[in-house]
Amino acid sequence: MKSKLYTYLSVLLLVLLSITHGYSQNAQISGTVYDETGQPLPGATILVKGTTTGTTTDLDGKYSISSPANGTLVFSFIGYTATEIVVGNQTVIDVNLTPDLSDLEEVVVVGYGTAKKSQLTGAISSVGSKEIAELPITDARQALQGRAAGVDVTQPGSKPGSAPQVRIRGRRSFNASNEPLYVVDGIPLAGGIDDINPQDITSMEVLKDASATAIYGSRGSNGVVLITTKRGSVGKTIVSLDAYYGINKELGRIDVFNGPEFAEYKRESRRAGGEIPEGPTTPEIDASIFEPVELDGIAQGRTTDYPAGLLRNGSIQSYQLGISGGSDKTTFFVSGNYFKDEGVIINQDYTRYTFRANIDHKITKNIKFGTSTLVSYSERNGENFNPLGGALAENPLGRPYDDEGNLIFLPTQDGLRTNPFAEIVPGAQADLTKNYRIFNSIFAQYDILPGLSYRMVFGPDITISRNGRFTGSQTNARRGGAATGSVDDRFTFNYTFENILNYTKTFNDVHNINITGLQSIQRDRFEQSNISVLGIPAESQLFHRLGDASQITGANTNLVEWSLMSFMGRVNYDFKNKYLLTATLRADGSSRFGANNRFAYFPSVALGWNIHSESFMQNSSTFDQLKLRASYGSIGNQAINPYQTQALLGRTSYAYDNTAAFGYRPSTIGNPDLKWETSTTLNLGLDFAIWNSRIFGSLEYYITNTSDLLAPQPLPNSIGFGGFTTNIGETQNRGIELTISTLNVEKGNFTWSSDIIFTKNTEEIISLPNGDDISAGRFIGQPLTIFYDLKKIGIWQTSELDEAKSFGSVPGEIKIEDFNNDGVINSLDRQFLGSAVADFAMGFTNRFNFKGFDLSFFLYGRFGSMLRSQFHTQNNSLAGRYNNLDIDYWTPTNPTNSYPRPNVNQESAKYASSMEYFDGTFIKVRNINFGYNFSPEAAKKIGMTALRIYSSIQQPFIFANYRSEHKGIDPEVFIDGEQGVGGGVVNSNVSPAVTSFTFGINAKF
Repeated sequence: MKSKLYTYLSVLLLVLLSITHGYSQNAQISGTVYDETGQPLPGATILVKGTTTGTTTDLDGKYSISSPANGTLVFSFIGYTATEIVVGNQTVIDVNLTPDLSDLEEVVVVGYGTAKKSQLTGAISSVGSKEIAELPITDARQALQGRAAGVDVTQPGSKPGSAPQVRIRGRRSFNASNEPLYVVDGIPLAGGIDDINPQDITSMEVLKDASATAIYGSRGSNGVVLITTKRGSVGKTIVSLDAYYGINKELGRIDVFNGPEFAEYKRESRRAGGEIPEGPTTPEIDASIFEPVELDGIAQGRTTDYPAGLLRNGSIQSYQLGISGGSDKTTFFVSGNYFKDEGVIINQDYTRYTFRANIDHKITKNIKFGTSTLVSYSERNGENFNPLGGALAENPLGRPYDDEGNLIFLPTQDGLRTNPFAEIVPGAQADLTKNYRIFNSIFAQYDILPGLSYRMVFGPDITISRNGRFTGSQTNARRGGAATGSVDDRFTFNYTFENILNYTKTFNDVHNINITGLQSIQRDRFEQSNISVLGIPAESQLFHRLGDASQITGANTNLVEWSLMSFMGRVNYDFKNKYLLTATLRADGSSRFGANNRFAYFPSVALGWNIHSESFMQNSSTFDQLKLRASYGSIGNQAINPYQTQALLGRTSYAYDNTAAFGYRPSTIGNPDLKWETSTTLNLGLDFAIWNSRIFGSLEYYITNTSDLLAPQPLPNSIGFGGFTTNIGETQNRGIELTISTLNVEKGNFTWSSDIIFTKNTEEIISLPNGDDISAGRFIGQPLTIFYDLKKIGIWQTSELDEAKSFGSVPGEIKIEDFNNDGVINSLDRQFLGSAVADFAMGFTNRFNFKGFDLSFFLYGRFGSMLRSQFHTQNNSLAGRYNNLDIDYWTPTNPTNSYPRPNVNQESAKYASSMEYFDGTFIKVRNINFGYNFSPEAAKKIGMTALRIYSSIQQPFIFANYRSEHKGIDPEVFIDGEQGVGGGVVNSNVSPAVTSFTFGINAKF
């Protein structure tokens, strides 16, 4: 009886357990998350609503998660609207997420942490991997141009391997660096980012105001660019292949005189010089001014196109293999990339090999560590080599080759002009720079208590570079003289070590606080050695056996060291996510300053108000976001060369008892009171999103005053020193920035969205210790650099003969404005002509999607700037000796006001510098990209999980008066002098603008 009872009870218990299990058992759900175009979305988050159970999609967009049948899955991804789906009896759930253009909850890197966009109080612009991938670029900085408000990125010409110049909210300093700080995976770099592969980058954040940059102290005085590289995610191992190949073509031919045009130009120069009579020429007249080879060229109608012989169709190519994946304990991202940019000028190219390994590992629940490792090797040919300028000047009537096809070193009898084709003979020139770099960001993190963590970061950065230069005998530089060679070796070791404490806590569900404390040290050691020689016995040795040369013309070594110690505290607080406060205090101590002013302190505070969270805005059908921001703070600049505070010695030569000897003398005046430049910024910002976030963006107004500027102060040469570095003057930058994104059309499978970036910055010198400094080109009330020269207002005409004579000129010469109306043209007639600082700049991006097809195009323009064209100075001498730009010059029968009459009796035209200044306004079509995304089913049939093919055109058009009317090359110029080119200057040897046609593939396996 008891056994039957036990049996019944056991059966009943099993039934109850089965029922209970049926209600509580979790089902395994799997599926794929797609974006709006149907492409898998890696890194999307899937969370069981109301629990902490969650996972992320792998690189194929696939996921797997356990959930009860009555559970709800929440699918989310940065920049997309979260989607909730009840599980029910489903085991496979695929989701298409739609873009949330307002990006209110997007998490961005802010420096030593992250923050939601809706909680930001500082001025920050962000550029993601999508924008970076749209352009086949050499340097990640190029992706910022026209994509981040307040960021001015310029890259003149097309020389492979040349770095763009970045200025954030204008220039502050005369002599210290205006370059922003680059922080890669948490490590501030002392060097550039040239070696970083753009395809490894997942996002770039630009910190602009004092509140955002103060956390980096003096290093962030010119703005900060935070670069985050790709990392692995939990899921199966994914292999990705990204490759493209393109052709580079010269964008328009540089127009110089052909043979017949040069002949007439030379005749006109002799008419003006009185060597031949006015009127038509005769064979006898030609014989008196042309040499035999030129007469032969005239007779045969010969035109030797020397520039064309130095130009070619270049190429650009990139091949990247990436592997990503991981488990709950360890995630990884590994990539290898080969990149090559072959310029349109022969012997100019840049090749880079990069390897990256980003690894994150959890040792225990509370301890994790990781590393970001970059190994890079690059080779650059032609950094200091460009024969194009010589080719433009070469006489087109000459003969470059004899009847047997041998090169003629002197095509004409002009001994200063050798054959430009001799520059590209194999072995005639060598200019090779090799660069090796190993950069690491190593971290370890310990979660001490809930909300309290300690993080240690160590970032060693090693760079080894060597430039070898060889110039053979049969080149224009040597003209048959002995060959020269040089080697320049450089070694840089920089490291950063940081200790970071972070505490986050929420009180009573309404008070959110985050506290960050930092102690940091950065040290840099730079070593250099170089040697140059004359008389290399065997030119095939190039620069590899300089010890065999007959003469050492120079030898030197150098060591430069500096260090920076910093302490920082930051507090972020918000109340109900409505009222936001950020306060920062940083102390920096730099070895570059003397003991009197080594440390400086930089505070900042920022406030934010999420107006849209207020009750009176809850029923608004217009605003989805409305936030006001205000910040005020100071940051310093210590970017001067080390040892400026010390009095240094220099070697000197003298005669000792009629014998040559060397000695040492004071070469600089030390300044132990040298102190930090300080920039104080007020920033007002408004973030908005309206009409269901179909239009969103931000508006910024800022004003920055920089005082105690670090600059050389000139001294009378009679005291034996030209000057010394001190703190002088004050500058101001003020401006407006506008960023707008719009969803113009969203209908069925078709979407059209736009991004507009507007930047206006006005820079001004507020004060100088002794008023205007004309010799240094600094004027109160003007930008930091201003073009101050005589102004050309036309050409003197024959009807103005008497007036021209009164100014010491004749018809056909440049007419200069008599600025002070004293009847004399001299230095007192110089005036402010313009500046390289643009009135404003704009970027305009449009994107179209239809089913699997996508199309985008990007326009960028700078308006209201002026450039100084040394290209015109060197190639527009109008002396009748060298070839010239094909310009409209004055003659008695062609009374133009464009350019003066050629004249053999001048090295260059009278008042020639007045012809250098041009309107620098331009609009460039930067990129047109067209692609097709295969459906997952189609990709799977060919063994892939995702596949996109695309074609793009980079810079197909440049609209600029400088090009269309004045025979210019590329109106895009550096703001500051850099890389051997002056600020606002078009170099005479700049590489021409190019158009690139690329074809690429993005595949995942």
